[in-house]
Amino acid sequence: MDDLRSLREWRAEVPEPGHEWIISGRRRLLTRIRGRGRTLGRRLLVVGALGATAALAVATLRPQPPAPGPESTPSVVRLDSSVVLARAAEVAGKRRSAQVPLPTQWHYTKTLDKQPNSDTIETHEHWMRYDGMQAASFGEDGELVVGPEGDPRDPGDDDLTPQQYDAKLRELPTDPRKLLVKVTGDRHWIVGAREEGVPKRAEPANARAFRVIMLYLSRYGTMPPRLEAAMYRALALIPGVQIEQGVTDAAGRSGLGIWLESAIDRSARDYVILDPGTYRYLGQQRVWLRDEFPPGRSEPAFRKGAVWSTTLLSSVIVDRPGQRG
Repeated sequence: MDDLRSLREWRAEVPEPGHEWIISGRRRLLTRIRGRGRTLGRRLLVVGALGATAALAVATLRPQPPAPGPESTPSVVRLDSSVVLARAAEVAGKRRSAQVPLPTQWHYTKTLDKQPNSDTIETHEHWMRYDGMQAASFGEDGELVVGPEGDPRDPGDDDLTPQQYDAKLRELPTDPRKLLVKVTGDRHWIVGAREEGVPKRAEPANARAFRVIMLYLSRYGTMPPRLEAAMYRALALIPGVQIEQGVTDAAGRSGLGIWLESAIDRSARDYVILDPGTYRYLGQQRVWLRDEFPPGRSEPAFRKGAVWSTTLLSSVIVDRPGQRG
């Protein structure tokens, strides 16, 4: 049974579902339907060691106790988001610029996915040609299957090719406030514009800005260092952004969990997890803060404390499908 598919169906019957869940559930559902295993990541750059991580954490991260109440997560430590994001911007701004891949090169990703009601961790490997014209993945028989990507794309589809992500990135300003205006007003990222069965509604500006920036940080091609730094500074301007230390991805790696307080959905918390030293994307985690019941049922579909998590293990540019870099 596909828990995410079932939850999406139940959510469609419930008024005012959380935007965070709709996006993550929709992305996983589309991935399953297309059978590609594409989920996360554009090219990640190799980052050198940054020195004494422990000393850096003491100097830049000021722990704060979690607020009392049913949404507290005592296993993690709340941090000062303004300090963390300022440090992330500083580190990102010092990265090396990367060369733009050739249209005929391929983007390889390897991801993990752990469903909330299962101990099984699924592994997905996927190759996409940089111009988006072909994709490849392993079939059930273990053979690599290379086929057309299925262009032309729906103009409202948020599943962009690597080149399309690069083009959008190059349109973004490096001034944090102007960047927020740009990503908030880009109609390409409007929630529910194409999703059949999901009611259309206005997404709060801070929620859209947070969602789009985190998507860029997790799925970029050749992110300019100054732009990446601006994205972290822009996140610091969004009301409700919180950061916790000790949030783990599907591979068990501990990182910084960034999440946005929601006035709509308080039944779960959705984290984007960053490496605490490099501030690179590691994965995602969703934690249920209370039991969630499907309509008309007495048994919860997800109990309080259930966790769904993902991991990006590899994201590199290669010369041909099947190559792992």
